[in-house]
Amino acid sequence: MIERVLDALEIDLQGGGPSPSIAWPALEFLAAFADGCHHHKEEEHLFPALRERGVPQEHGPIGCMLDDHETGRALMKRMRRALIGVEIGDPAAVEDFRDAAQLYIDHLRRHIDKEDHVLFAMAADLLSPAERARMADGFYDFERVGDRPGTHDRMVVLADVLHRRACAAAQPAAV
Repeated sequence: MIERVLDALEIDLQGGGPSPSIAWPALEFLAAFADGCHHHKEEEHLFPALRERGVPQEHGPIGCMLDDHETGRALMKRMRRALIGVEIGDPAAVEDFRDAAQLYIDHLRRHIDKEDHVLFAMAADLLSPAERARMADGFYDFERVGDRPGTHDRMVVLADVLHRRACAAAQPAAV
C-alpha cells in the first residue's frame, strides 16, 4: 500500500508535478499511515521486543531504522513547507518539493527493503511464532481500533484513489 502511494507521487513528479490534488493527499497518507501506523508499530512494539532479545538500539538495525524514521519525518516536513510555497506562487518551492519528494521516495523504498530483508528476517528468527502472532494481532487492533479508529481502512481507499488519479493524469488526452 505504501509503495502504491510512492508510485503515485513519482508518477506525479514525472508528469511535471507537484499537483496539489495528488501531493496533499499523499502527504496525508504518508503521515497517517507510513509514519503514524507503520513506524509507530515498529517503534512501540517490534523494537522493544527485539531489544528484549538482545538487539542493541544503538549502532545496529534498530538504531538504523529509527534514524530512517527521523529522516523520513524531516523530508515530509520539507515537502509540506514546499507545497505551501507552491500554492502561494513561490517559484523556488516547486523544485524544493520535487527534490524533497524524490529524496523521500528513494529513502522510503530503501527503508522498506531494509525492513523486508534485515529487520523482519531478524524478528522472524528471534521471536517465537506465538510472539509474532500476538504482535500481528496487536498491530491489527492498533490499525483498526487504536488511537485512530478507521485510519487503516481510510488509508487503503486513499492509496487506491491516489494511484488511480496519478495514473489517469499521466495518460495522454484523447483526441
